[in-house]
Amino acid sequence: MGLLSNRIDRRSLKPGDHIYSWRTAYVYTHHGIYIGDDKVIHFTPGRGREVGSGTMLDLLLVSSGPAQSQITCSICNQQNQGHGVISSCLNCFLAGGVLYRFEYSVNPAIFLAKARGGTCTLAASDPAEVVIHRATYLLNNGFGCYSLFKNNCEDFAIYCKTGLLVIEQGTIGQSGQAVSIIGGPLAAVLSTPLRLVTTNVYGMAATAVGVYCASRYAADIGMRRDVVKIAVEDLTARLATGRLRVVDTGGAVPPAPAPAR
Repeated sequence: MGLLSNRIDRRSLKPGDHIYSWRTAYVYTHHGIYIGDDKVIHFTPGRGREVGSGTMLDLLLVSSGPAQSQITCSICNQQNQGHGVISSCLNCFLAGGVLYRFEYSVNPAIFLAKARGGTCTLAASDPAEVVIHRATYLLNNGFGCYSLFKNNCEDFAIYCKTGLLVIEQGTIGQSGQAVSIIGGPLAAVLSTPLRLVTTNVYGMAATAVGVYCASRYAADIGMRRDVVKIAVEDLTARLATGRLRVVDTGGAVPPAPAPAR
């Protein structure tokens, strides 16, 4: 992994890799799981769309993304895209962008050195065969409702790689890029009181950067305490019954409720 970039060559791809591609000028990335044979499983709001905030941000992300080919892909055009988890060929997934690999078990110093989130994590990845099983299972069963800040494409890929899921419904998901979007303005707000005691712009900037880095570190899936490891079969059962939230059981994950008859 490079300090400044996780860019890789296609020949370096391995089944089970968590990959991503920038959709704008380093504003938004789309994430997925490479399963081999030039196929990627990824999560969208449905019908192949990649954003779904319901705000002007959607227009920005779509309009500033790389130009896509006008030729219909004979492979990807035949898929059922109803539930949001879809399978695409690598070319369609990249949509004209550059290929990057998301890194796991990174050194904390490297994690903090990254300019923004959404490129690596302190958490460890599970074996490739487990990752591919989760991704293919969710392709057939869905990953719940898409939410830009709580349940997006990066959340999907991180879950496939780790089996970890944020269990408090009112909090932000696992996504590092969501933390970056929120953390920047938060850092600026928290550093504002310094203006009452100093006019040194460099001091305020340094504080804002420190707050931003601290928020990214604390919110990383490898550091959070509001996550549990859930088997993919258990996850889909909980989603089907609307009971994803896990109560405090001393660290144990209670069994999924039986489907309603």
